[in-house]
Amino acid sequence: MGVQDPEVRNDLLRRLRRIEGQTRGVARMIEEGRDCQDVLQQLSAIRAAVHKTSVELMRSFAFECIQTSEEAPQEVVDALIKALSRVV
Repeated sequence: MGVQDPEVRNDLLRRLRRIEGQTRGVARMIEEGRDCQDVLQQLSAIRAAVHKTSVELMRSFAFECIQTSEEAPQEVVDALIKALSRVV
């Protein structure tokens, strides 16, 4: 199941494009021989941004899964827990 809400989809894409830009910036920092602490700080920011994006995707998945599912409640819960285990 994909992200159905256009607003959520646009938010996720915006976040991912920002992460992409941050990643290119870190590559440039490494090419330029920048200080390791500065590079690590930027990598930490990227990791946090990826985590927040994952949480937002999980929130959307959970909402859509509950709203649109024709499966038994236990199957929905199992799908949510399986998805959550990938995020954590």
